[in-house]
Amino acid sequence: MLYRTRSYARAGLLGNPSDGYYGKTVAFSIEDFPVEVVIYESPELRIEPGDVDKNHFENIGNLVNVVQHYGYYGGVRLIKATIKVFARYCHDAGIELPLRNFTICYSSAVPRLVGLGGSSAICTATFKALMAFYEVREIPFELIPTLCWRAESEELGIQCGMQDRVIQVYEGMVFMDFEKEHFEAADHGRYEWLAVAPMPRLYLAYDPNRAEFSGIYHRKLRVLFEEQKREIIAAMGEFADLAQQGRDAIAAGNLDLLPGLINANFDLRNRLFNVSPENVRMVQCARQVGASAKFAGSGGAIVGTYEDERMFQRLTQELEAIHCTVLRPCLAPAQDPAQFAAQSG
Repeated sequence: MLYRTRSYARAGLLGNPSDGYYGKTVAFSIEDFPVEVVIYESPELRIEPGDVDKNHFENIGNLVNVVQHYGYYGGVRLIKATIKVFARYCHDAGIELPLRNFTICYSSAVPRLVGLGGSSAICTATFKALMAFYEVREIPFELIPTLCWRAESEELGIQCGMQDRVIQVYEGMVFMDFEKEHFEAADHGRYEWLAVAPMPRLYLAYDPNRAEFSGIYHRKLRVLFEEQKREIIAAMGEFADLAQQGRDAIAAGNLDLLPGLINANFDLRNRLFNVSPENVRMVQCARQVGASAKFAGSGGAIVGTYEDERMFQRLTQELEAIHCTVLRPCLAPAQDPAQFAAQSG
């Protein structure tokens, strides 16, 4: 039997980066950019390399450019780590896995290293594939993002928050509350799907040339937080409050409040951290035409709202002039927990 699973890119709409610090966020999944994992039975366990695991290059300059933009790592290590976490959880929970080997491979359409959650999408799609292949249904739905997070944070030592894995498991648009006492007691946060009707006019823009390994940013932030820098601690509370206000505005249908909250989210971040000029320029271009704008993740992509078709055309024109791709993202439908694992293909 062959199984296919998908996870999607994500955009943090409000609250990030507080998700790594017991904060709150609102995020949505982007169906335009899927990661697909295929798994099927085979005599031995095999992990096939994907397109970002390549070891052949046009020339030495191409190798240097790829490493400078994307680092030394691809997707295979993410799959290995996810398999280990999955197997260990099943063992500890008394879930007996059939003695079957598999071949697993992946492909990714997520723009790389521009803060759209491409790495976590590989982990979550892999976890879905393993659940389907071994017919495991006992893992609590709300715990799955935590397990995927552990594959990256604990197994690979990658500094990252919980937001990406939550939205890539739940899909749709989700409000997440990572309040410390509850998270440490339950091993997961409080997650709420937001039924958005009508949808806000959302856009996404990104530039692959602004790519940067997000772990660098998260490591710096972690050091500041653990040093108990007063302004960092306070800022995490402010980020969380912006997400709470956004959640309440969406639930009440007050979408006119979102642009101000989105802008405030970026402005707070820009005051605290050394945002690179090329990333600031993306936000400035969007705001010059009247759109709201903030980072979708750690940098390289922005997300925001626009008022009407005329503004979207001007927004596209201005951002394309600085080499950005602009689109109106299609949100992946909210996931049915009962149908979480893949269907056979």
